[in-house]
Amino acid sequence: MTPFEPIATLAFRRASLCAGSAVVLGMLMMATPADAGDPRGVVELFTSQGCSSCPPADKLLGEFAKDPSLIALSLPIDYWDYLGWKDTLADSRFSARQKAYSAVRGDRDVYTPQVVVNGVRHVLGSDRKGIEAALERSHGEHGIMSVPVKLSKAGHYLNVSVAASAGHHAEVWICAVSKAVPITIGRGENSGHQIVYHNVVRNVLKVGDWDGTANTWSVPLENISREGVDAAAAYVQDGTRDRPGPMLGAAYTSLTN
Repeated sequence: MTPFEPIATLAFRRASLCAGSAVVLGMLMMATPADAGDPRGVVELFTSQGCSSCPPADKLLGEFAKDPSLIALSLPIDYWDYLGWKDTLADSRFSARQKAYSAVRGDRDVYTPQVVVNGVRHVLGSDRKGIEAALERSHGEHGIMSVPVKLSKAGHYLNVSVAASAGHHAEVWICAVSKAVPITIGRGENSGHQIVYHNVVRNVLKVGDWDGTANTWSVPLENISREGVDAAAAYVQDGTRDRPGPMLGAAYTSLTN
């Protein structure tokens, strides 16, 4: 919805926002195309506990989270907090990220529930067919998901290994993830409902810049740890935080046995 349109008349929310280390361990890996064992896509859902159109999208993301060929992440935004319910999982960085995607596309399409597929296409978050179509259309574009990425826990560290791929420069990020977070909503459009949010990003950390050569970054777990975090995702993305581009590769791992 826009701030000037009745809530009941809209199928989704639309808003125009005014937004505003790691140790490198050289590791030799041969450049190879991503194989069948690598994920085909990263699905980012921008959602809000204060959005009545979001629960179907939240449920759908939970289904995508079970698909081993996808890395599905929930990024709760904070720009609807003024409507009567402050989202308990929201992070202003996610609102800024959503607007940054919009700026790169050159549109004003910032709404909830919104899915961004592989960093390049946006779809209504509850539109399964649209999301699958966006995954299919983005396959092979701009080197999307062509770079093998490995993420593993070793003692008190997370190791992110990125294979070599000539001609690419990108940023490497780690997300601290809570696999399932049940929230009982006390006010607002979803008042009285309990909603389970899946693969909720609780913290993000840039671990390095990737210049196309093979490298491994080792990150202390304490750098991303917080209550409820039981998984992690890593992604290699063209562009910068303020100008995010195509997803070149990604990986996901559980932090519990």
